[in-house]
Amino acid sequence: MMVWTLAGLFGISVILLVISIYRTSQASKAEHKQIDLIHISTMKEINAIQDAIRNIELDIEVVMREAGVQLTSEDKVFMREVLDLANRNYSTESIADMKQVSVEKIEQMLAPYRTLKEGRKVANEN
Repeated sequence: MMVWTLAGLFGISVILLVISIYRTSQASKAEHKQIDLIHISTMKEINAIQDAIRNIELDIEVVMREAGVQLTSEDKVFMREVLDLANRNYSTESIADMKQVSVEKIEQMLAPYRTLKEGRKVANEN
């Protein structure tokens, strides 16, 4: 009688183990599907951002050509860095020191942008 009881308990434990493995695999499959969906949506967002960046670059190129401005890649990078530093409230002198150019050149580069900002402040004060 004891042998049958042990055999029954062993059989039940095997059945429970199989059920547990089955449920775990089902949960794992569902989790993988969720991860795949998140990955796909993330890739779509990345592609949309890349398209937006490409469009912005093309728009900038069109505006530059219409304005008659011809800048090399190095000039664009230099201008971007100077504008970034100015937007972070670095002084003209410190920007000139960092970029190893004259203060007058930095002031000349930033002049069109500073007049635009001043005009916006006045327009927004109302």
